[in-house]
Amino acid sequence: MKKGIHPTYYPDAKVVCSCGNTWTTGSTRKEIHTEVCSKCHPFFTGQQQRIIDIEGQVDRFYKKLQARQDYVEEKKAKAAARVSPERSVKEIGLPARATEALEKAGLTNVGQILTKLAEGEAALLGIEGFGRKSLIDMKKNLRQMGYTLPTAAEEIVV
Repeated sequence: MKKGIHPTYYPDAKVVCSCGNTWTTGSTRKEIHTEVCSKCHPFFTGQQQRIIDIEGQVDRFYKKLQARQDYVEEKKAKAAARVSPERSVKEIGLPARATEALEKAGLTNVGQILTKLAEGEAALLGIEGFGRKSLIDMKKNLRQMGYTLPTAAEEIVV
């Protein structure tokens, strides 16, 4: 072995844990300080409920988990609002004349229109100023928006 290149070895080095436990071992350092030892570590003591949080890893995990839950709830709320029966007739995308005719007849939201469609196409075609072209466009737009039309609305009345 070369002389002078090896560190000094201490056969009676003292190890001190943050819980107060001490023991001796061999090391190149005279005194060693640790945060966790076999007397206080949850794995060795059986206290699995106690979590050792080093550098906020647990907090970061819970923040990510909360962000994911917020995202899922927001997505569900958007999907529910998308097919809400309370949406205005103006949001369907019909021409102004057809929209005004529906509002004049007292149909101001999608829920009322779907109820009227359940009675059949003739119920909507009976509204003054609302014709076959407007009905076809309205049904197409409602399907594209995600609404399910009643079966009576699928019947073609000439």
